[in-house]
Amino acid sequence: MIEVLRPGPLATIQDLGRPGHAHLGVPRSGAADPRALRLANRLVGNPENTAGLELTLGGTTLRFDRPTWLAATGAPTTLRINARAHGPNTPCFVPPGAVVEVGLPAEGLRTYLAIRGGIAIEPTLGSRSTDLLSGLGPAPLAQGDRLPIGPSNDLAPIEVDVAPVAPLPASPVLRILPGPRDDWFTAEALATLTSQPYEVTSESNRVGVRLDGPKLDRDRDGELGSEGMVVGALQVPPSGLPILFLADHPTTGGYPVVAVLASTELPTAAQLRPGQHIRFHL
Repeated sequence: MIEVLRPGPLATIQDLGRPGHAHLGVPRSGAADPRALRLANRLVGNPENTAGLELTLGGTTLRFDRPTWLAATGAPTTLRINARAHGPNTPCFVPPGAVVEVGLPAEGLRTYLAIRGGIAIEPTLGSRSTDLLSGLGPAPLAQGDRLPIGPSNDLAPIEVDVAPVAPLPASPVLRILPGPRDDWFTAEALATLTSQPYEVTSESNRVGVRLDGPKLDRDRDGELGSEGMVVGALQVPPSGLPILFLADHPTTGGYPVVAVLASTELPTAAQLRPGQHIRFHL
């Protein structure tokens, strides 16, 4: 069992989400940075889809009542187990009764904590993920919560000391594919989008990253009929400022999508912090 002594700014339970339900209005959700969660699970011998913790800007303190292993990935931060510091991207042993503290990451936004055996709460529609938009799954962690740990006897042995991970870029350049509604914008809109930087605003969350910068002008008046949305879509509301959809995005939307992120860029997008500047490359 894990006792939450301090949840931090936002701590949620996440696995790789609940795909296949968009036609019912249920988004996939899951870890905003699935690459980091997969790595954390592999480090402690879990299957990649095992539920772990997604910690936004750290600040989380947990107490473990039984011995286990854990690993922290994603936004790099100091992990303290009974006040002893441990680095990221490495399996760490947790003795019974230990207190684990996750600090503020030096870069990036979301740190992933995988526990050997995983978080064994009851799944909803096949997933244990918290979806902040639809309200499905468990609520964000609160002080006093107690989280069950799953069995670990049949899991793979832990054979890795540390996983080398490239540092997060300070000023990311994110690759995009045009459309499907770039024809709703002026001929200069894509050039504007890809030639000037945008700033990540403080209004960003797991639903999407709100950007401030050059406005994208429309070439058409009127409203677009509601249509399906995907993670990574750059939707442009009437303000002309794009919103980059993340894991908890709505399944449909009525504003035109000027471009979509290449899927390999999604982990970088999930780690964007307010105030950071990014560029787009077509």
